[in-house]
Amino acid sequence: MRAAKKLKAQTVSGYSNDSNPFGDSNLNEKFVWRKKIDRDVSQGVPLDTFSVKAEKKRQKERMAEIEKVKKRREERALEKAQHEEEMALLARERARAEFDDWEKKEEEFHFDQSKVRSEIRLREGRTKPIDILSKHLNGSDDMDIELNEPYMVFKGLTVKEMEELRDDIKMHLDLDRATPTHIVYWEALMVVCDWELAEARKKDALDRARVRGEEPPAELLAEERGLHSTIEADVKNLLEGKTHRELEALQSQIESQMRTGTAKVVEYWEAVLKRLHIFKAKACLKEIHAKMLRKHLQRLEQPSEGEDRLESDNGLRPVEEASDHDEKVDAETYSPELIIQEETHEVEEEAGSFSPELLHGDENEEAIDPEEDRAILERKRIAVLEEQQRRMQEALKSKPAPSEDNFELKAMKAMGAMEEGDAVFGSGAEVNLDSQVYWWHDKYRPRKPKYFNRVHTGYEWNKYNQTHYDHDNPPPKIVQGYKFNIFYPDLVDKTKAPVYTIEKDGNSSETCIIRFHAGPPYEDIAFRIVNKEWEYSHKKGFKCTFERGILHVYFNFKRYRYR
Repeated sequence: MRAAKKLKAQTVSGYSNDSNPFGDSNLNEKFVWRKKIDRDVSQGVPLDTFSVKAEKKRQKERMAEIEKVKKRREERALEKAQHEEEMALLARERARAEFDDWEKKEEEFHFDQSKVRSEIRLREGRTKPIDILSKHLNGSDDMDIELNEPYMVFKGLTVKEMEELRDDIKMHLDLDRATPTHIVYWEALMVVCDWELAEARKKDALDRARVRGEEPPAELLAEERGLHSTIEADVKNLLEGKTHRELEALQSQIESQMRTGTAKVVEYWEAVLKRLHIFKAKACLKEIHAKMLRKHLQRLEQPSEGEDRLESDNGLRPVEEASDHDEKVDAETYSPELIIQEETHEVEEEAGSFSPELLHGDENEEAIDPEEDRAILERKRIAVLEEQQRRMQEALKSKPAPSEDNFELKAMKAMGAMEEGDAVFGSGAEVNLDSQVYWWHDKYRPRKPKYFNRVHTGYEWNKYNQTHYDHDNPPPKIVQGYKFNIFYPDLVDKTKAPVYTIEKDGNSSETCIIRFHAGPPYEDIAFRIVNKEWEYSHKKGFKCTFERGILHVYFNFKRYRYR
């Protein structure tokens, strides 16, 4: 009891009798376990065990154990946090790997779908350039083999078509890596495509400048080709006939000369090296194409050899059986060689045509020569066509050219009288298009078509406008429709009607561009209109016709009724 009184403290672990979460008013007093002490003393435990010094020692041991427990708990919490962080990192890595796998599978799926679409286009006869290139590499018995080299597909393509083809080649280069031949094939095609695209862009820029009557761009003039026009053909002939291995040897020879300084005209050889990698790619494509042709030829020859072997086996067996039978019946029989010769002669006779021969029963009969009859028929057809063209030209000469006023009167008659909210449209809303070079610019002088357009505006009496406006104070007018009349009196090909397309107006979602396109000699013309959904019903005013040289495009926007 004395030891307990001496060890009594004001606070225990920061708690006092008045303030502690346990509701204990005797928290500071030490507990004395009388019965246990009596038992221990009766059993011979020394009294020093219950002294103040011994109690302080036990208290220190307890506090040290508590500190160890606290430390272990903190270490466990830290280990748990580290473990959770490692598990989260592993989960992220697993999710990233799964995402990469999904992305790869998605790319492979799109690639497989592109091959299926390519086969469908090839079967239906609406091939694209990438279909022809794929057919060069993956020839099948179902499709006819291409005889031209793969790089010939770039001839006649526009800049836009070449850019699309480059994207397709890039996709095949990234995904079609089944064999080294496929990789080399698509890499060579990418080199040739980049060169052809650069040349097409350069030619397009020069054509634009020539049509506009301007000087060519400065970067084109400043570009150093390294070859004079008289020498360029010789260099082309030098590089064109060589194989891929010969071109590589030539390249290493030129590079060694340039390194050692023995090359006299460095600019010339640099320009030759620029063209050399193009011809190397073309030679590589030519070799791959020749290899694919040989494989296709072998596939075609194998079944035919099997059929010939079958026919020869079936043809010789009856002869031998017949010869054995004849030897038994008669000793003087024909030799097998003679029998084979006779049978082959009969086969040759049977292989001919079964059409009856021409018998000339009467010497005075008139026989018609088929070649002469065909020539007479062709002359008659040409005469009929010339007569039709002459009549059309006479009709065009006799018909007076329609005036613009006459066209405007026809357009006004087609549109009807001006209503409230109608206004003339087009002068301020016409969009300046980028100048385009057409194939017919050298033959016809390009011109913009005339037009007579009208815009219809009105009020929209929805719930909001009915609440906040009335007829004395009306709401703002909105565009409700357009009427376009584009005049094409001098179209060269009157059988093809002009067309219109809707294009985006940059980043604006409020407006869009309507573009009208016709054949020569008219350039495209475009207007900026409101971007809303059209009403395509004829009862609601829609009209799209081309008659008497006027393209009529009338439409109103849909009106949404809110309840």
